[in-house]
Amino acid sequence: MTATPGVTSDQGAVPAAAGPGVGMRIQSRLPQMSQAMAKIASLLLESPDAPLRLSITELAESAGTSPATVTRFCRTIGFSGYVPLRVAVASDVGRERARETWSEDIGRAFGPDDSPTQVMSTLLTAHTRSLHETAELIDLARLQRIATRIAASHHVDLYGIGGSALMAQEMQSRLYRIGIDSHFWPEVHSGLTSAALQDEHSVAIGISNTGLTEETIQMLECAKSTGALTIAITNSPDSPLAQLAHEHIVTLAHEQFLQPDDLSAKHSQLFVLDLLYLLVAQRNFGRTTTTLAASALAVSPHRRSARGRRPRDLEKSGLPTSERREDSHEKEHA
Repeated sequence: MTATPGVTSDQGAVPAAAGPGVGMRIQSRLPQMSQAMAKIASLLLESPDAPLRLSITELAESAGTSPATVTRFCRTIGFSGYVPLRVAVASDVGRERARETWSEDIGRAFGPDDSPTQVMSTLLTAHTRSLHETAELIDLARLQRIATRIAASHHVDLYGIGGSALMAQEMQSRLYRIGIDSHFWPEVHSGLTSAALQDEHSVAIGISNTGLTEETIQMLECAKSTGALTIAITNSPDSPLAQLAHEHIVTLAHEQFLQPDDLSAKHSQLFVLDLLYLLVAQRNFGRTTTTLAASALAVSPHRRSARGRRPRDLEKSGLPTSERREDSHEKEHA
């Protein structure tokens, strides 16, 4: 039996300060919750500090469920029981109060008069936080299942529009280099044509930060109708794209500095895609190393070594005059 992410095998408590906040945990698991658990989720999303004010019995009564259901809910979102949940909520509340008193702690937004140092610190904090919280929410067992299917597939389609098309293209390029027959489609007509030709031996991956891009949803839906395994990579686990797919992988990006192309979202997507790529590469390590070596050899004649550069190239390189002379002298005696 696969352990629930965030819960130790001996049912020990998860450290309250580790990983994403309680609200993020609830959002990521909400689509898989029963109706009774969804009531608890709704209550906690509306009143995040409720566990600090209510006993487990009082919380169950407020949600119209039982204490046993509350305990199951805690385990579903990665805690061993109600007490560890309360500790985590207290930690979340403490962090939120700290943010209110010192906004630079997480860099909520850019200001027009912020110094370059402040802008850099804000970005670094936001991007690092997104990567850490994405990592905490990853279900590695799920990613391993997906990687196994991709490694054995006859055909992989990747769908993405706009900025997500760049993510799809990057993943397609990597998979292709390790021997996976893969294609990316940034345009709906071509994507639908390819999706319609898939079958049960195919995998289709839709990438959308919001999970609301209609063209990506249409392409993934078409691929699903042919029997392909469908995967959604999105920031919203309850979005139409995630709900449509057989499997979904959540990426987190909280800050939206320059919508719609906030790069912290792209970094989270790249992190997940890179991890998935490496897991696929592991499935057939011999073929992976062979194909990577072959592709590297094919392009090697187009890479000029530093020793092979002409004097004019050296001038453009910005090397000091003495180093340019040494380089030219070495070539004359070669």
